[in-house]
Amino acid sequence: VQLQASGGGLVQAGGSLRLSCAASGFTGSVVVMGWYRQAPGKERELVARIIISGEANYADSVKGRFTISRDIRKKMWYLQMADLKPEDTAVYYCKGSMKGYDYWGQGTLVTVSS
Repeated sequence: VQLQASGGGLVQAGGSLRLSCAASGFTGSVVVMGWYRQAPGKERELVARIIISGEANYADSVKGRFTISRDIRKKMWYLQMADLKPEDTAVYYCKGSMKGYDYWGQGTLVTVSS
């Protein structure tokens, strides 16, 4: 199983980015799809998560600014980030849960300049 995250980059405060995660190497569906982030010197934290039914939840710090979505058929999920703030700077990781196991992508760096 492989998860490939992409879409990170450098953006000014107030800007937007869209992260993508592509899962491959397995049959069946990803049950829980999520995005996490880890800022320098901090622990990895949940940003957003969506389950196969479409129900989503978000960290309080990103509610109203970030939107998670998924394409079950393509085995992909996305994180649309708007109104980015310098404190959103982190390495963003996608995580997929299926058949009782969790898999992580390699991370993509998002840097928000003030």
